[in-house]
Amino acid sequence: MARSIWRTVHGPIARRGASPQNIISPRNLCLPLLPAAFLIKPGSLVRDQVGNILDARSSSTLIISDVKIVVDTGLCGEGKLIREGVAKWGLCPEDIDLVVNTHGHEDHTGNNHLFVSARTLGPGERREGHRIAEGVWIMETPGHTLDSVSVVCQSERTVIVAGDALPTKNNFSKRVPPRLHVDRDLAIRSMERIIETAEIVIPGHDRPFALDGGSHPSSLE
Repeated sequence: MARSIWRTVHGPIARRGASPQNIISPRNLCLPLLPAAFLIKPGSLVRDQVGNILDARSSSTLIISDVKIVVDTGLCGEGKLIREGVAKWGLCPEDIDLVVNTHGHEDHTGNNHLFVSARTLGPGERREGHRIAEGVWIMETPGHTLDSVSVVCQSERTVIVAGDALPTKNNFSKRVPPRLHVDRDLAIRSMERIIETAEIVIPGHDRPFALDGGSHPSSLE
């Protein structure tokens, strides 16, 4: 446990024994002040019968530590959904200190402008191991794009907001890299790093899922 300070948190933190669904079930809890991950909205990906992408909307995640962080802000036009998702945890966009985009594609950056009080993580900060808050740091995960990063949140369980380095649970289950990539080998290595490190993954275009021993998906419901 990182600290012994207690506060009422609007919504559950990712904690040992929690299921992925618990991350997205709001309720008031009195919990230790830890880096805590909350889902603003899940991602989604729709393809046609031959695999062409028809619609792609990224997940958006709130991390509360000594800094309030939003990781990926969804597609332009989802502003109302983002506002509602942040409000679900008792905050408004103006409360956010930092926006991190896992990469620069428009389905991950479309609502950066909502967070008028926040700064956006700069290019020089998108480096391996860079600490962005207490218990929260950057993992370089290139492959989908060369500058892709994931965000590691060291709660009592290790949560990784993976972006499109691991876009869906299917990519994990079948051990296949994202279909859209600039470097297949890099994409595979990045996905493997996430799987080896995470206990809960928040993928770029799917709902959160848990890992059992870092190798198999596990439903903790």
